Amino acid sequence: MVSMNNLTEHYQKLLGDLECPNFDSEPWVKPVPLSERRVTVISSAGIHDRDEVPFKGGDVGYRTIPSNANAKDIVMSHVSVNFDRTAFQQDLNAIFPIDHLKDMAADGTIGSVATDHYSFMGASDPVKMEDEVRELAKRLLGDKVDTAVLIPV
Repeated sequence: MVSMNNLTEHYQKLLGDLECPNFDSEPWVKPVPLSERRVTVISSAGIHDRDEVPFKGGDVGYRTIPSNANAKDIVMSHVSVNFDRTAFQQDLNAIFPIDHLKDMAADGTIGSVATDHYSFMGASDPVKMEDEVRELAKRLLGDKVDTAVLIPV
């Protein structure tokens, strides 16, 4: 991740002016025990299967990544001067910890791994993503997912 000090003045202002939501410290719901949770990964790394349409700048959609996807078939089409892709190129789990989730399910730390996982394009306007996110929420409910690991990249 790049330091704000290393960004151009334009990007420092752009990022510095972004509104950030404030949340109460109280959880919205009482969570089920970790050992019973069904977990998915949601990333902003712009990753997808190599045969899918690549992300483009400002893309507000998401791509579905099945739990059984082969890491060699996952590519990153999110291009930014603001982060180093080296970790992704060496190990998909650095930005999409699917193997770690599978290990946690196997040893009983979590209940199960979701059927599918999801990636959005980072640096997109979240206000324009509402329709896509509502659709994704329905998919998560359909898969009985009760925990999402958010991976901002």
